[in-house]
Amino acid sequence: MDPYDFPLVAAVLALSAVAGLLATLLRQPLIVAFIGVGILAGPAGADWVEADGTVELLARMGIAVLLFLVGLRLDLHLVRTTGPIALATGLGQVLFTSVIGFLIALALGMDTVTALYVAVALTFSSTIIIVKLLSDKRELEQLHGRIAVGFLIVQDIVVVLVMIALTAFGQRAGDSGGGMALDIALVFAKGLGLLGGVAALTRYVLPGLLHSVARSQELLVLFGLAYAVSVAALSEWLGFSSEVGAFLAGVSLAGTPYRDAMGARLVSLRDFLLLFFFLELGARLEFTDAGTQIAGALVFSVFVLVGNPLIVVVIMVAMRYPVRVGFLAGLTVAQISEFSLILAALGYSLGHITGSTVSLITVVGLVTIGASTYLILYSHQIYGRLERWLVRFERTGARHAEPVGGRHDADVVLYGLGRFGGLLADRLSRAGHRVLAVDYDPHRVARNDREGVTAVFGSAEDIHFLESLPLGRARCVVSAIPAVDTNRALLHGLRHHGYRGVTAVTAHSRRAAEQLRAEDVDLVIEPFAAAASDAAAALDGLLRD
Repeated sequence: MDPYDFPLVAAVLALSAVAGLLATLLRQPLIVAFIGVGILAGPAGADWVEADGTVELLARMGIAVLLFLVGLRLDLHLVRTTGPIALATGLGQVLFTSVIGFLIALALGMDTVTALYVAVALTFSSTIIIVKLLSDKRELEQLHGRIAVGFLIVQDIVVVLVMIALTAFGQRAGDSGGGMALDIALVFAKGLGLLGGVAALTRYVLPGLLHSVARSQELLVLFGLAYAVSVAALSEWLGFSSEVGAFLAGVSLAGTPYRDAMGARLVSLRDFLLLFFFLELGARLEFTDAGTQIAGALVFSVFVLVGNPLIVVVIMVAMRYPVRVGFLAGLTVAQISEFSLILAALGYSLGHITGSTVSLITVVGLVTIGASTYLILYSHQIYGRLERWLVRFERTGARHAEPVGGRHDADVVLYGLGRFGGLLADRLSRAGHRVLAVDYDPHRVARNDREGVTAVFGSAEDIHFLESLPLGRARCVVSAIPAVDTNRALLHGLRHHGYRGVTAVTAHSRRAAEQLRAEDVDLVIEPFAAAASDAAAALDGLLRD
């Protein structure tokens, strides 16, 4: 695509929007639509898009932002709170799928390297798609949702390690023994240097720098993007892939109080840039041997759709979890992920596999992503049909399906730690309520030392930030921010996420209070009116004495 051909760019974006709308109506992930657009606009279709130049650059940016956000949201506490089950299911499913998939690939006549790539590509499930679908169904806070997210984190760590191994040793396979040993030592030295540099930044530089940067929302987003791309470029310069560097950049910021706000702000940019990755992927598809690809793709798709959920159910039942929980969690891994497609693209760039193999993996991705979407959306209905047979495998003394705690537990989520919000947090905490306070002023977050009050950095107007809050356990969400538009945005976000608890907002004027009452809120707090009433009552008492 010529970067200066503006009408052509507009046409591709318009086609993507139409395809995305159609996918939404069919309740399909946008990934499927965008790859389809890449096929239509690529050499196999209208020949508008070529897998090089501008599209390739934007695609690489999209992958970097994606892996940066994965690292940014890497919550090891979640893995710990879900116990051994996250590690057991995550590693068990990866091992089972890779071994059996490798044997199937060999049986289909593939060479060893190609079979290995295909097998590994089949093992990883899409964190983005699964979290989105579970969030839409309001099941992230349920036991099977928490376990699913836990073993997805394990898978994300494994896939990054695989990419490190490929980029470290893949291009050196033909070297001599002595040269190979020297190259391996050099790779380890570079890797340790990269890790050490990122660790030093995390310990000594980033905390203070972020504290200053976070004063501006726009600067925080720009800093996050610049930091991710810079570490990715450094990683590539050292001989690793840019994806590894972007992931490490995210991990280095995962422990900061600004990670949720930064991640929420970058989600839209990630989605836009990933459009070009999937466009490029679709444009790379080869259909010279479509018949053979379709036959192999159907075999691998059935294996992923049936085998991946089955092994998760077996592992969870063996660990005495209810069959129903294992079945609902297992259905979430019945597809391959965008990481599988990135891995295939990496193997192609290294010369390990052909474009035909990339096309095969992509077709498997299209089939499994499309089918598994419906499996997850209608998981409870499917279980209802199969329950009479599945309950036979229930083990005695199975664990109860109790929710697993998240990173923050709270009875009250309070937005705003200003004068009024701070006093409100103190009073609620003294009354015995656990308070999670959200504020966009980094100084207020850093200075919070109230007992029973946890402060995090975030914005009330950010709908994506709500995904990081324990809305499933909070009994009340309170906004101590008096801005009408901000409160309306917060109420809209809560309704979008299906929040059913008590909502309370603050208004400084009678007109603002009337506007907010029209938003079907449970309580409108008028601190000035209440303070005036109390002051008038006190003065009246003094005057009567």
